[in-house]
Amino acid sequence: MDTPLKDLVERVQWAAATGTPLRIRGGGSKDFYGQSLQGELLDTRSLRGIVSYEPSELVVTVRAGTSLAEVEAALAEKGQYLPFEPPHFAAGGAQATVGGMVAAGLNGPARASVGAVRDYVLGAQLLNGRAELLTYGGQVMKNVAGYDVSRLLAGSLGSLGLIVAVSLKVLPRAVAEATLVFELDEARALQQLNAWGSQPLPLNASCWHQGALMVRLRGAAAAIAAAKKTMGGQVMDDGAAAQLWTALREQTAAFFVLEEGEALMRLSVPDTTPPLNLGPTLIEWHGGQRWLKLPLAAAQQAVPAGVPGHATLFRGGDKSAGVFTPLPAPLDRITRELKKQFDPAGICNRGRLYPDF
Repeated sequence: MDTPLKDLVERVQWAAATGTPLRIRGGGSKDFYGQSLQGELLDTRSLRGIVSYEPSELVVTVRAGTSLAEVEAALAEKGQYLPFEPPHFAAGGAQATVGGMVAAGLNGPARASVGAVRDYVLGAQLLNGRAELLTYGGQVMKNVAGYDVSRLLAGSLGSLGLIVAVSLKVLPRAVAEATLVFELDEARALQQLNAWGSQPLPLNASCWHQGALMVRLRGAAAAIAAAKKTMGGQVMDDGAAAQLWTALREQTAAFFVLEEGEALMRLSVPDTTPPLNLGPTLIEWHGGQRWLKLPLAAAQQAVPAGVPGHATLFRGGDKSAGVFTPLPAPLDRITRELKKQFDPAGICNRGRLYPDF
């Protein structure tokens, strides 16, 4: 055990013995996400470095405090990338880390087509609330026997412990890409996305806002050329398209700039859900993710009655009532039992996921 890891183990041992809450954090780029922060800072950035990278095996193993930018640069040298396009949200000098990427479980524009963070986690090493160093999964796709704990860490917001290292599946970059633009209202855009979804088209990402539907295609050059003829629309300039998808991934697009008295809500709903007409809307993930800008007074409402899905108070608003839609009773019980097993003293990111969790 090297010195940085040994120091972190000793900190967790002390916290568990004294009942002192710890705020597990990497670069702090996701500090805005989830419930309010509390506890003594436990900085993971001493756990740095790419442990192993096998381009031919499409697997990279990284220590949690390593910057996401460093990993993406190493993958790019070999023509590979993280397909789920994790956002950095690195404004103000913050630097996103791999551990934070997994713990937050956030995904970029391609999520509906390629899968989520959790789908690419092959294995992980965890320092739990008992100060035990645990290893789950491995570095190949077929390695799971029993409960897949490594993927459970994705989106856990550090509530089960400190992620020490993680093995991730990576993919080669597509050889061709194009973004098409269509002038459609919200209802027609959703109908068209669902119609395309039933066809063998190389759909990778989509976005609708203010009467414009943008669709990104990725794949073989022949598949892209054929899709252009089938779908129609206007082809966006490559440079402008790159800026568009980056602005969506990092939420630097104008829609995500909040004025005083506004909050940003994220709704996850079936992609066939018709327009909700709740306020200014931006749609991603082929209709499955709806972003709403709402007055603070309206920002605590969940998905409207009768619509399956859940809501997240993403930015702004009063977090005291809870940021995430409450879990159904059976899932809530399982989640709390897992918390007791991994962190019986409740020291790891206390209250970050739910106010009493």
